[in-house]
Amino acid sequence: MSDVLDLTCDLIARPSVTPDDAGCQRLIAERLAAAGFTCEHLRLGEVDNLWATHGSGQPVLVLLGHTDVVPSGPAEAWSSDPFVPQVRDGVLYGRGAADMKGSVAAFVVAAEQFVAAQPQHVGTLALLLTSDEEGDAIDGVRRVATLLRERGQAIDWCITGEPSSTEALGDLLRVGRRGSLSGYLTVKGVQGHVAYPHKARNPIHLVAPALAELSARHWDDGYERFPPTSLQISNLHAGTGANNVIPGELQAAFNLRYNPHWDAPRLEAEIQALLDRHGLDYALRWHRSGEPFYTPEGRLRSVAREVLAGFGGAQPEESTGGGTSDARFIAPLGAQCIEVGPVNASIHQVDEHVRVADLEALPGLYRQLVERLLA
Repeated sequence: MSDVLDLTCDLIARPSVTPDDAGCQRLIAERLAAAGFTCEHLRLGEVDNLWATHGSGQPVLVLLGHTDVVPSGPAEAWSSDPFVPQVRDGVLYGRGAADMKGSVAAFVVAAEQFVAAQPQHVGTLALLLTSDEEGDAIDGVRRVATLLRERGQAIDWCITGEPSSTEALGDLLRVGRRGSLSGYLTVKGVQGHVAYPHKARNPIHLVAPALAELSARHWDDGYERFPPTSLQISNLHAGTGANNVIPGELQAAFNLRYNPHWDAPRLEAEIQALLDRHGLDYALRWHRSGEPFYTPEGRLRSVAREVLAGFGGAQPEESTGGGTSDARFIAPLGAQCIEVGPVNASIHQVDEHVRVADLEALPGLYRQLVERLLA
């Protein structure tokens, strides 16, 4: 077994279902400390975070990842135990293989190799790991970023190891992410008998025009590499279960994925104004997952583009697609952020996997990025 495959298997064997780290960070910290890194364990609430640094001063390059995984679902649906890593036909199977224990292991191996070869490198190389990326994302990188800001810790560049590739390793370079804002709407009506609608107020009927306006709204035409902002209604619930009762309340959930034309406070104000215009008796609760971020042309993007082109044989697609990542908490510190990782076709699925050849190439890819930025 190669070093990176061996470490990935060790991590997969620890069932670190969010927010449980299951000892992954302790194992990693022992290796990094032996390589000369200063390791700080930050236990925040029920979440483990690891901040490990080598060198000093600027520039500061952070390798960002997470050790937690999503639940496996029914183990019997898998071809093999999701927490017993198996290699079959050149493919490694196990929960977290692609998202993102393979990348975390590759970060560690690349960092060890880099500092062994260049112990007096310029600036600071840091690894930041959390066990709260797949969960609520409250006590993980979000809180660590606040601590770093309070300490005055500058970050110049951040590479997140999220599985970003689509067909082949290095075919996509993520240079930003959309913001995510969720709304939880409760509309009040008056319950009554369907035969006497004049004695009731049906919240379904009352809110329908407002929801139709929200869902049909054209928010913008996109922003540079970002698609247009979109709103999706993800759940509606009303009724007592009886078809002869007008419900007294309706609950709706919706989510906006938005580009840098917007921020959460402006979107919230727009939607609340719309609901007010419709004369609804409502309550609205918001959850701000994170603002959009975008890394413009600069040293980080140009270096990453050149390194990935060397690996893939072609210029990578530069994208802001996908969901959210913990880089949304690092970007506001003033860091330029990119995401580079393995193929994402199987993440969060049964029989999650990564090609062994891709996994074994990943430390070299990350090491080249680090060398170009800190050597």
